[in-house]
Amino acid sequence: MISQDDAGVVGPRTLAWVSRHLEAGERVLGAEALHGGITAEMRRLTIGTRGGGTRQLVLRSFVAPMFAARAGELLDREARTLALLAGTAVRAPEAVAVDPDAAQCAYPSLLMTCLPGRTVLDDEGLASRMPLLARRLVTIHAVRPAERQRTYEAWTTADAVVAPRGAATAAWAAAADVIRRPAPPWQGRFLHRDFHPGNVLFDGPAPSPAARAGTVAPGHAAPRISGVVDWVETCWGPADLDVAHCSTNLALLHDPSWGPRFADAYEEAGGVLAGTAGERLYWRLLDALAFAGDARRVARPWQEAGRTELTARAVEARLDAYVGLLLDTLG
Repeated sequence: MISQDDAGVVGPRTLAWVSRHLEAGERVLGAEALHGGITAEMRRLTIGTRGGGTRQLVLRSFVAPMFAARAGELLDREARTLALLAGTAVRAPEAVAVDPDAAQCAYPSLLMTCLPGRTVLDDEGLASRMPLLARRLVTIHAVRPAERQRTYEAWTTADAVVAPRGAATAAWAAAADVIRRPAPPWQGRFLHRDFHPGNVLFDGPAPSPAARAGTVAPGHAAPRISGVVDWVETCWGPADLDVAHCSTNLALLHDPSWGPRFADAYEEAGGVLAGTAGERLYWRLLDALAFAGDARRVARPWQEAGRTELTARAVEARLDAYVGLLLDTLG
């Protein structure tokens, strides 16, 4: 059975709930914390099967009080979205059980299948992964739900923007003025709304030297996306908003120049973005400015994944440079 240390991490009520949703003869053998998330605690559960083998499930629990108020809404939405995606070309986990109100668990929770693969946040090999990320996002945007999703919500406002320490205040004031305008007209798409490298899984071992160079040598397997996770924020909105969010993450995780390159890769993959530079600037800044004042929380999961050089100050510096780059190229 599961060790006492692991039982304390998950909690007896939650373990009992999980056990009720296993197949006959199965039991929970262990629990491992998964790093990289911000809003919820994630655990990978090892399940002993009746035939003596093992399989894995993932448990999402909203523990922090600041997210508990929305936990039921978020978990219900994710469970519905996973059911929707089961019949599409987008590979995502399958929902096993959901307890959105913590009626049976210690915290609001969702139990789901575990996809193979791993997140890749290294600088090496990014050039070979970029088109894969772009093509997968185009595939997500091609999903047509039978029922319209909720309309997107902006994650910041012009008046809420606080420039990082040492930032060019005039540039940040100009950026805030851009998102103070009414949103440009947009064509609706099914959005993941939190699409970035931390929510994309890749198959295979660590990148080869050829992958680090951005090419794949003969005899070496090319990187392949095995699935996309974290579907709690799905909504209906402009493709530009998903592209903007991934672009901001790439700019902060790797270098500001990678943000615009992802948008280019998305269009090369067949995606359609807003028609004018001003419209594109609005969506890119609407996302980028939402990271202002939150650098420490953004940096923490990247540091846990091994990118220890990405301190809050380093992230703030890259965000400042990225905002300036957007104003220079699209403004």
